[in-house]
Amino acid sequence: MSEPAFQPGSRHFADLRLGRLVKAFETLTPATVDVLAALYAEGAHFRDPFNDVRGRAAVAHIFSHMFEQVDAPRFEVHSAMSDGADAWLDWTMHLEMRGRTMKIEGTTRLRFDGAGQVVEHRDYWDAAQELYEKLPLIGGLMRWLRRKLSATAG
Repeated sequence: MSEPAFQPGSRHFADLRLGRLVKAFETLTPATVDVLAALYAEGAHFRDPFNDVRGRAAVAHIFSHMFEQVDAPRFEVHSAMSDGADAWLDWTMHLEMRGRTMKIEGTTRLRFDGAGQVVEHRDYWDAAQELYEKLPLIGGLMRWLRRKLSATAG
């Protein structure tokens, strides 16, 4: 049975693998990308709405590239849960892009190997709502399209 990996308002983790990973995400800087990458297995698989890569070096490149493309990215983990080799994180990524403060809310599904390293990392977040709709030019089109396709839009 799954149980919370940490209690709200606390940073005490029942699952040490998850505790190390959350700390690495929440303190991530360009200088600590290698610290985060070391928590991934050599053949780890990483997938998000824009990337699908394999290998520790490729995972490190994803996060290094993030720091090159956006300003002041920062992760805030709201909840974490683990069940055996599987774990889940709910998070918000705060960032600045072209002078605009933005936030992206998402969930990550993780799988650990027997050594406690991440072998699967899958990010789930809505690129259209969380990113495209907030951009000039394309944002208006994306919001219009969402309203047209929504069964609940009035």
